[in-house]
Amino acid sequence: MKFLLLLLVVIGAVAWLAIGRRRPPGGASRDGAAPPAPPPKAAASAGPQAIVACAHCDVHLPAADALRDAADRPYCSEAHRQAGPRRTG
Repeated sequence: MKFLLLLLVVIGAVAWLAIGRRRPPGGASRDGAAPPAPPPKAAASAGPQAIVACAHCDVHLPAADALRDAADRPYCSEAHRQAGPRRTG
């Protein structure tokens, strides 16, 4: 039984290496077409973003994604903006 498992592992490894060697380097396909270009980087990833905490639940989110109320407090969602700031006490 151990010999059979060892044999299957060796055959699998040889097959995996053989398939890997058949692929052209650089990720090009067999027909010679270039691989698809990666998607362009978003402008937001160009640098660090300001992070704010929701005034209701303290979840941290990018300032650009925050919803603001009349007092300019940041909220993570419309429901929390409508609920208002968290009351402590």
